[in-house]
Amino acid sequence: MIVVMRSGASATEVQAVVKRVEELGYQAHLSAGRERTIIGVIGDERPLNEAAFHLLDGVDKVVRILKPYKLASRDFHPQDTVVAINGIRVGGPRVTVIAGPCSVESREQLLETALAVKEAGATLLRAGAFKPRTSPYSFQGLGPRALELLAEVKETVSMPIVTEAMAPEQVPLVAEVADVIQIGTRNMQNFALLHAAGESGKPVLLKRGMMSTMEELLMSAEYILSHGNYGVILCERGIRTFETYTRNTLDLAAVPVLKQMTHLPILVDPSHATGNWEWVTPLALAGIAAGADGLLIEVHPHPERALSDGTQSLRPERFGALVAKVRAVAEAVGRSV
Repeated sequence: MIVVMRSGASATEVQAVVKRVEELGYQAHLSAGRERTIIGVIGDERPLNEAAFHLLDGVDKVVRILKPYKLASRDFHPQDTVVAINGIRVGGPRVTVIAGPCSVESREQLLETALAVKEAGATLLRAGAFKPRTSPYSFQGLGPRALELLAEVKETVSMPIVTEAMAPEQVPLVAEVADVIQIGTRNMQNFALLHAAGESGKPVLLKRGMMSTMEELLMSAEYILSHGNYGVILCERGIRTFETYTRNTLDLAAVPVLKQMTHLPILVDPSHATGNWEWVTPLALAGIAAGADGLLIEVHPHPERALSDGTQSLRPERFGALVAKVRAVAEAVGRSV
């Protein structure tokens, strides 16, 4: 349920509604728009009577949200959300490019990649410290040592860091270094982790599960949003289908559909979608043309020696060429990089 305040409703009237929501045992979430404020009433709405709010001063109308996701819906927040990360805005007219290696392997590898992607036009650096792998014998990441290296390189190149947390107990450790906490596809429905990420207050990059619907993605986002953490960025990274020629199947339709369903920004990850560097650029361009707010691209200076996902990683010079093409497509659809 949402309570829509009249245009020009005073702060006192808004707080009176919030107080009433809390007196009834619900959570109140405010969305202040350009013209009016919307108050989300979060909890089991079935026993709630709209009359509890209709007669309060400043209330325009009360609307039940039929969708299972509330805070992620455009009913609650009609305008697009822009997530601010150290002065960088994800969402809005500018396309954001996030790039870096699949995992942190060494100081030299991380620094070389960070300098290269920044020069090419990336604004955030992504690299994994903890790696969820299908095989227990595959490289699992350097863990806390990788976080130390990320902190060093972050200061050296002045780029915000995106890195993944795999378990609730890792969130405080990751949050000390990361500017954005990533929730990977395998953990999209790790609800304890979603709660912890929401409580951290850090922006969260939430990847769609490889076998999850768009509604399930938004329900996972709802867990984070329910903690008052509205810095959620969605990521379409390909879903599992009957096709085996690519690693996954990039669901480009998810971009415009999610744009209608939710106010949250959405990125496209063509690296994990294809599993092959040769197809990363065309799908990156298609993602921007479809309306994505940014890209998540894997880059490695020596992919033939990469400890994880080398086949889908672009060399720095190829990444530079991709960014140039992305600029052209972005301009063609009225955006910039």
